[in-house]
Order: sequence, then structure tokens, then C-alpha cells
Amino acid sequence: MRISELAEQIIGGRRLTRADNLSFFESCDLDELCEGADKIREKLCGNHVDLCSIINGRSGKCGENCKFCAQSAFYHTNCEVYDFLEDEKIIKTAKENEAEGVHRFAIVTSGKALTGQEFSKALDVYKKMHSELKIELCASMGFITKEQLLALKDAGVTSYHHNIETSRRNFPNICTTHTYEMKINTLKLVKEAGLWVCSGGIIGMGESFEDRLDMAVSLAEVGADSIPINALMPIVGTPLENLPSLSEDEILRTIAMFRFINPNAEIRLAAGRKLLANSGERAFKSGANATITGNMLTTCGTTIDGDKKLLKSLGRRI
Repeated sequence: MRISELAEQIIGGRRLTRADNLSFFESCDLDELCEGADKIREKLCGNHVDLCSIINGRSGKCGENCKFCAQSAFYHTNCEVYDFLEDEKIIKTAKENEAEGVHRFAIVTSGKALTGQEFSKALDVYKKMHSELKIELCASMGFITKEQLLALKDAGVTSYHHNIETSRRNFPNICTTHTYEMKINTLKLVKEAGLWVCSGGIIGMGESFEDRLDMAVSLAEVGADSIPINALMPIVGTPLENLPSLSEDEILRTIAMFRFINPNAEIRLAAGRKLLANSGERAFKSGANATITGNMLTTCGTTIDGDKKLLKSLGRRI
């Protein structure tokens, strides 16, 4: 079957599953794959591009050993270390992002979970933002209980971010202090709480293309609403510091494949955009319809204004 025919079938309602032979995604013509993915994006998601930004609400001293992460206490990096930020700084940043047209704002915290007094502080600042701002609110606070999710929802949070990072098979090669199944169970709790699920992963960590396919299918199975795709930017001091960077073609093939397998989700560009020409122009023509934006660690120098100009030139709606 031609890629163009498969794209039309997906637009018509077909959904690819674990039972399908998906190996053709690795070797099919890249231009045809990207063109098909963009057509799916256009027909099922339209021309709107979702912009989100984050603030690192608590940094460093994480007790988990994820091999890609600068904030892990297992590794010696130049990561900044601080406890949960004061309300004023978080709210000021959220207001600035809202004023620039960003749709969604997330507080991201280091560590396995946010509990006790720090979680209470997070609830308070979300309540204040919800009352003062119109920007959508997201949280990314590690493993979480259903009671905490419902409390966040009551405080005005509409989405929860929790990456599965890679495939089930490859996960133990990346982290051993928690399990892949714990991550999947967390995403199920997010769905049960009635929040929007934001979950993706990182490519370029030594995984196979089959691992990327498995990750895409797993996210389809949990019903991810937003899928951030990060390309590894190796950090000095972590076990993955010497891995080579992915080529733009490898990243585009992955993005397009994710669109075919998750046709209605927001496929969101995240870390590694500096590996793509013109801040990912081709990626937005290959199935991507969302991005993290702003000057921060994950975007490596992209700006909100620059993203808005790029997307306008592509005929996209902000």
C-alpha cells in the first residue's frame, strides 16, 4: 500500500494498532511519509498550532537515575538547585507568556513526586493563576495520586504532563529507580481524573526505530492528547553525554510516524529543535501541530515571537 493511500484511510477513520505490521515506517520514502502526515494533520487537526511554555518550579536533587537528566542527584552536572519557587515569580512568568499569546503554561518540578507543603504551595499558585489569568494551566510533578490530580483540577489545572520517555523494552536501559508500568498507571489516573494527558518521550537515546514505534503505539493506547517529541541534547555529566545527535531526517521520520499512529493528538516539538533547520519548519510540514516555546532549557533559544512569525509564514493559526 502506498503511504498516500494509508493517509487517506486514517483520515477516513482507520487506526493503526500493535497488531499491524508497522516496520514499513522505517524504510518508506521520507518525503511521501511527511506529506501524508501533514495531510492527516490538516484534515483532522486543522491549521491551529498550540503553544505552551514552562517554568522550572523546583530544580535539582532528584533521586531518580534517568540517564538523560541534568537534575538527577546521581550525576555531576551544572544544574541549578532550588526549592519550590515563590508565587510572585511563577505568576509573573505566566502573565508574560499569556501576554505574548501562549495558550498553555506549566509548572514543572524535579523529583519523583511533589508532596506535602510544596504540593500545597503549588495548589495555591494555581488557584491564583486561575483567578487572574485566562491561559490554560498544566502541571508536571512526577508520580501523583488521583486525589492530588483532582485537587489540581479543582485549582484550575486542565492538563497533566508525564512522559513515558521510551519503549517498554528500552526503559530499563534509561532508568532503574522506577518502572515503565508506573508511568502508564499514572497516565491512566490522569485520564480517570478527567484531565488532558500530555505524554511523550525522548528519541536519540540509543533506542531502535522499533522502540520508537512501540512508544507511539503505547501513547495511542493510553489516549494521549498531546505528545511532546524531544530529540536528545546530551548533557555533560550524564551517562548519555557522548551520544551522537540525530539527523534532521531521523527526527522528521519519527514525527511523521507519530502523526500516522496518533492522528488526532497534538504532536508537540520539544527539546532538540536546534537540530532542525529554521526552528523546525519542515517538522511543521511533517505532522507537528504544537510546540513548547520561549527561551528555556528545552527549546534552546527559540522565542515566542520567532515561533509566531515562522508559523504565520506557514499559514498556521496561533
